[in-house]
Parts: sequence; structure tokens; C-alpha cells
Amino acid sequence: MCLAIPSRIVELEEFRAVVDVYGARREINLMLMPEEVGIGDYVLVHAGFAIQKVEDVVAKEALELISTIIEAVEAEDARDLPADPS
Repeated sequence: MCLAIPSRIVELEEFRAVVDVYGARREINLMLMPEEVGIGDYVLVHAGFAIQKVEDVVAKEALELISTIIEAVEAEDARDLPADPS
């Protein structure tokens, strides 16, 4: 199963872009995009290709929800760790 996370374009050059997600940057291909994008736009990326532009508000809501889920999973994992014997 794949999860497309909204990624913000931080560099742009013809059919390539660099996107940022939670501080991680990667190069993607824009050849499948049905519309033009610019620096600061959010896109959904699948297998290294941007496939859809996402409105800023929707992207930010999705990123907040994903952060909340990550924090909940990390908190649960921390509760499951054995107590420190020292």
C-alpha cells in the first residue's frame, strides 16, 4: 500500500523539481502533471512522479493529521518498551 504525502516544491527546473516533506528533500519528475506548478506549491508524489497538485489548505491539514498519527504511534511504542532496569 502506498501513501501519497503532500510535498512542497522548493526547486524547479523544467520537468524536474525538488520537494520537501518534514525537512527531507528529494528530486521528483513532473512529466505526469496535468497542470503547471511553481515553487511553494504542494503536490502528491507517487514512485518519484508528481501526479496531482494539492491546495495549500488541504496539504497543510493532511500534514498535520499525519504528524498527529506519527506522534501517537511513537507514544504507544514508548509505552511498550520495557522499563529501564538500572
